[in-house]
Amino acid sequence: MSSTSTSNILEVANLNVVFKVRHYQQRTLRDRFVSTLRDPVEALLRSPESLHILKNVRLEMKRGDRLAILGVNGGGKTTLCRCIAQMIHPTSGSIQVRGSSRAVFNASVAVIPELTGRENARLLALLLYPSMSSYELEEVIAEAVQFAELGNFIDAPYETYSQGMKARLCLSIATAKSCDLLILDEVYDNTDTFFQEKFRGRMKTFIEGSGAVIFVSHSPELVKATCNRAIVLHESQIKFDGDVDRALQVYRFLNHPLEN
Repeated sequence: MSSTSTSNILEVANLNVVFKVRHYQQRTLRDRFVSTLRDPVEALLRSPESLHILKNVRLEMKRGDRLAILGVNGGGKTTLCRCIAQMIHPTSGSIQVRGSSRAVFNASVAVIPELTGRENARLLALLLYPSMSSYELEEVIAEAVQFAELGNFIDAPYETYSQGMKARLCLSIATAKSCDLLILDEVYDNTDTFFQEKFRGRMKTFIEGSGAVIFVSHSPELVKATCNRAIVLHESQIKFDGDVDRALQVYRFLNHPLEN
């Protein structure tokens, strides 16, 4: 393998994801019986509809890449992220991550609303850093709680938090320790401007101490401020890979051509 290839943190090759969908039909037992008598072969061999979510996706990432994934809702962004995070097995193709990865898809993942923010911070830390000792976990939690700046709310029930407060706590825990590949899927959008600016500094340190970041957001401002590269997913394929400003233009052209 070439030196260029081995310097990649992420390599995705010929990735395809196909979901089988069976449409629910509200039919009586009599309807099903009549349908089977009319065409028994079709009734037995009827195949579910195939949804081709990702088609022949190829992607490489190197250290220092801060990659935005742009696309409309339902366009395959989260599916691609979940495949990279090994939460979904692709139909075909290969994914190779060199090093450790960490993915955050929801600011409320693995939390218990009735517990306090501090208690949920501990649950998140246990989930994201399973190999750490108790002492290391306490250090991570203490640092993240301090960075989140939730004040007295840290000991209030998590269910009383705003979306922005939830995102603060979750992001602070997720970025407390470096990893080779961090995936953030729409968990940054709900934070306020102050925390976004503060978090960008943390991300810079995080990247310098580790590897790369995949960033999914519907905010062009956040994408431009956070990322140095972007891909555009359209009709299940990558239509553009490169400069962030150009990617945003391509995204707008593909999805809102009449506005251009």
